[in-house]
Amino acid sequence: MKLKRRSFLGTATLATASLSAPALMGQTRPRVVVIGGGSGGGTVARYIAKDSNGAVDVTLIEPSRRYYTCYFSNLYLGGFWEYDALGHDYGNIARTGVNVVHDWAVGVDRDAQTVALASGERVPYDRLVVAPGIDFVEGSVPGWDVSQQSLMPHAYKSGTQVQLLKHQIETMREGGLFVMVAPPNPYRCPPGPGERVCMVAHMLAQSNPSAKILVVDPKETYSKQALFEEGWERHYPGMVTRIGPDFGGENVEVRPEEMEVIIDGMVEKADVVNVIPAQKAGKIAELAGLTNDTGWAPVRPGDMRSTMDENIFVLGDASHQGAMPKSGFSANSQAKVVANVIRGELTGSRIFPARYSNTCWSLIATDDGVKVGATYEPGAEQIESVTSFISQTGEDADLRRQTYEESIGWYNGIVADIFG
Repeated sequence: MKLKRRSFLGTATLATASLSAPALMGQTRPRVVVIGGGSGGGTVARYIAKDSNGAVDVTLIEPSRRYYTCYFSNLYLGGFWEYDALGHDYGNIARTGVNVVHDWAVGVDRDAQTVALASGERVPYDRLVVAPGIDFVEGSVPGWDVSQQSLMPHAYKSGTQVQLLKHQIETMREGGLFVMVAPPNPYRCPPGPGERVCMVAHMLAQSNPSAKILVVDPKETYSKQALFEEGWERHYPGMVTRIGPDFGGENVEVRPEEMEVIIDGMVEKADVVNVIPAQKAGKIAELAGLTNDTGWAPVRPGDMRSTMDENIFVLGDASHQGAMPKSGFSANSQAKVVANVIRGELTGSRIFPARYSNTCWSLIATDDGVKVGATYEPGAEQIESVTSFISQTGEDADLRRQTYEESIGWYNGIVADIFG
C-alpha cells in the first residue's frame, strides 16, 4: 500500500515539508529506499538525491533522529573528544531532497518490492539499499546476551553504550581490573579493540594508574598488532596483558551478575567487563533473506548488488564482499559506487567502473596516531586489495602527530560528506 500523508509525516523529520507531490500523490519518479542512516546509508541517499537533481525519489529509513558515529568513540572513552562531537542529525540530508523517515524497517517483501515499517506503513521501491550495520551472534560469548549489556557493555553500536562504559571505567575501584572480551573475525572496526585498549589505558594512567587491563582474544593475530603492543609498552608499561587462543582466549564465558570472566576454566574477578561479541549483518538483512550461512550478506564485487536479488544492494558492515574491512570509510566508499550505479540505471547517466578505498586511523596516546589502509578493485568473485600501507613501529613523534591530525581532518570531511 502507498504511504498515507498523515502517518508518513508523523515519522518524518522537520525537513519533510520539501516532499515532492509525486511522493505523496502517486509515484512518477523511480523510487529508491535506503535502510540505515549511517556511513553507508546516509552517503548513498544524499548522493543519489543530489546527483540526480530530483529525478529519483529517495527515502531514507533510520530510527534514530541523531546518529553517533562508532568511529572516534574510542577517543571519547580516552577523554580526547566530547560525546556530543560524535552526534549528527539528518536535517541537511533532508534538505537535499531525501525523504527521511524515522522508523524501524521490520521486513522486506521482495516480490512486492516494499519495505514494512514498525508503524505499519509499507514503502515501495524500485531499488533498495540495505545498510543496517551489525548485530551480535547470539550465544557467541556464553553467559552474555543483550539483556546483560547494562552490566557488561559492548559499546559497539552507535548510542549511549559507550557513555555507560566510560562511566564504569571512571568509577572503577583503585587498582581494579578491566577485562575486554575481544571479538573473532570479521568484526566492525573502528571502534577497534586495540585502539580501545589504548584509550582505556590512557584514562586509567591518569586517574587509576595501578589498575590493570586484561584482553581475552580468540584471534591469533589482529590488525596493527605490532603498533599497539609497541604503544602499550611505551606509554602504559605493565598495565596491559593479552591472552590469545594458545592460553584460553577462545574458551571464555562470563557471569555478569558476579562480574566474573571464566577463561579456559579459570575464574577472573573483574571490576569492568567490555564484552564485544561475534558479529553478523544487521537483523533486517536476515529478515529480507539477504544473508548466507556466514551471517553476512553476499554481494557482487563490481557494484555491491545482493547476490540474492537484482534490485537490492547491501553495503557497509553488513556486506560479505571480500577484502575490505568493516569500517565507516569502507561504507562511505562503497556507497558512492552504489549511488553511481543506481542513478545510472534509473536515469541513464554514465556508470563508472568501481574503485574502493579505506583507511583506519587509531590513537595510541596523546599525538601518537597510526593508520592502515588500502585501495581495492572488483575481482572475479570478491573485492580484492590492490595496494596497501601501514604505519611502522619506531616512527618519530612528529610523524605520529601528523597522522593523528590527519585523522581529525578525515573525520570532519567524512561526516560532512555523509550528513552534509
